[in-house]
This record gives sequence, structure tokens and C-alpha cells, in this order.
Amino acid sequence: QVQVVESGGGLVQAGESLRLSCIASGFTFRDYAMGWFRHPPGKQREGVAAISRTGVTTYAASVKGRFTISQDNAENTLYLQMTSLKPEDTAMYYCAAPQRPPLYLLSPQQYHYWGQGTQVTVSS
Repeated sequence: QVQVVESGGGLVQAGESLRLSCIASGFTFRDYAMGWFRHPPGKQREGVAAISRTGVTTYAASVKGRFTISQDNAENTLYLQMTSLKPEDTAMYYCAAPQRPPLYLLSPQQYHYWGQGTQVTVSS
């Protein structure tokens, strides 16, 4: 049974940092692309960062240079290091895994397995 569980969210002030973690189980972690997505209040879910099976990373323009996605295959864990956080980063953040290699790494529709999410709130 495929499962992904996020943690690490919280309330921070603008300019501060957070690191999100996602522990995956039920599949061979290193054989799959993985992604981080967020759902801001009143907006659609959007791709934040993703990493392909070969380790290629891609980022949304709004977070490039501030967020870093990484993974620890030995621990089946995906990370999202977020720095210089802004109030507009406030959202529920989700980790997701696809059933097959996604054509577009940042497209939520390409991913099948989702966690419950972890809330990130950035105050100004």
C-alpha cells in the first residue's frame, strides 16, 4: 500500500525558513519521481518542486532560488527546504508520487498518491 506522510509545517515570520519532510512507503522510492505541491487559500493546487527518477529537479518560478527539493533514498524521505519565506507561500503543502513517470513534473494531475498535507503559514 503506497503511503506518503508529510511533516514539518508551521507558523513562521516572513524571511524565516522551514524544512518539510515526506516519508514514503509501499513502493521503491528511488524508482519514482516525487513532487511537492501547495494549495493556497482560495487558489488552485500548484506544483512547487519536483525531482525526477534521475535526480533532475524543477521548480516553480515563484520559489526558484528560495526552495530546494532533495531526497534520501536510504530513508525513503523527500525534503523541501524553504528559505526566505513570504506571506504568499502560505498554503497547505503536499507530497505526491505518480503511478508512472510524469510528462510534466509540476502538474498535479500527473500524480496519483497524495499525503494529508502539512500547513505552512507565513506572517508578515
